[in-house]
Amino acid sequence: MSAARASLWKTIAAAATAALLVSILGFLVTDLSDWYYALHKPSWQPPDWLFGPVWTTIFSLAAVSGVLAWRQVHSATDRFRVLAPFAVNAVLNVLWSWLFFSSHRPDLALIEVVALWLSIAFVFWGVWPLSRTASWLMVPYLTWVAFAAFLNLTIVRLNAPFT
Repeated sequence: MSAARASLWKTIAAAATAALLVSILGFLVTDLSDWYYALHKPSWQPPDWLFGPVWTTIFSLAAVSGVLAWRQVHSATDRFRVLAPFAVNAVLNVLWSWLFFSSHRPDLALIEVVALWLSIAFVFWGVWPLSRTASWLMVPYLTWVAFAAFLNLTIVRLNAPFT
């Protein structure tokens, strides 16, 4: 195997591992307990079974986006500029799940989801000069988190106050 091909596979493996790790951490802090099922939710909320496939698709697209952007940079500084926004986004993604599901604080999650959405937008614009395809692969994530934010807002309005 050529060095370039080996490097590509290492990059793909690293991105897939990172996406899987974020997914596992998010799953571990997502407590679908009696508390969650007792919340009043809008009739238009998607069924629970849909969230897994949607997040799997989003994380897969984000991993591909990261690989495409990573392959276009060659200096340590530029690699940091690609990696850091993805890392911040990963932390914010898990934090939202923890606030909403484990801490039972949809109100705080609603505030945090703004930072989560902005972190996705930052990735979108940050990789744009490197790969337009990498940027466009982030659009489903941006769209889903915007929808999730509206769902989060609706749940807060239907169930507040939280303590």
